[in-house]
Amino acid sequence: MTKDRKVINRAAAAFMLGLTLVQPALGQTAELDALFDRLAEADEEETGQIQGQIAAQWARSGSAAMDLLLRRGEDAMEAGEHDLAIQHFSALIDHAPEFAEGYNGRATAFYMSGQIGPSLADIERTLALNPRHFGAMSGLAVILDELDRPSEALEVYREILSIAPHAVGVQDAVDRVSVKLDGLAL
Repeated sequence: MTKDRKVINRAAAAFMLGLTLVQPALGQTAELDALFDRLAEADEEETGQIQGQIAAQWARSGSAAMDLLLRRGEDAMEAGEHDLAIQHFSALIDHAPEFAEGYNGRATAFYMSGQIGPSLADIERTLALNPRHFGAMSGLAVILDELDRPSEALEVYREILSIAPHAVGVQDAVDRVSVKLDGLAL
C-alpha cells in the first residue's frame, strides 16, 4: 500500500469514527424534539412526567465521569452544601464547557448562596447552550421578578408557557406578575 493510500484510509477511518460519535447526539436531539412536541400538547398530568424525561436526557453528558460530577453537585445541593455544589459544578464546567447542565446546576447553587450576578451569568450560558431549558428560564424569571423587573419576568414566564403550556406554577406566576404590572400602571 502506498503512503498516500494509508493517509486516505486513516482519514476515512477518522471520518467514520466521527460519524459514529455524532449519531447518538443526533438521536438524542430527535428524541428531545419528540418529547418537546409531546410537552406542547400535554395536559397538566402528563407535563411533569415529560419534563422529567427531558431533564433526564439533559443530564446525560456522554461521559460517566462528567455525569458523576453532576450527581455530586446535585447531592451537595440537596444537602444544603452550596459552596461544595459550586465546586463540583465548576469542575464539571472546566471539563465539559459545552454541557449546559453544569452551568444550570451552578446557577442554582449560586442563587441559593445569594450570588445573583454569577447565577445570572450561568443562566445566560445555559440558555445559550440549550435555548429550550425551561428550568433555567424559570430561574431567570424568578430572579427578574425579585430584581423588580416584572415585565421581563413576565416575558420569560410566557416563553416557558409556549414550550410547556401546563408547566406547574407558571400560569400562576404569569397571573401574579400581571397583577403587579397592572398595579404599577395605575
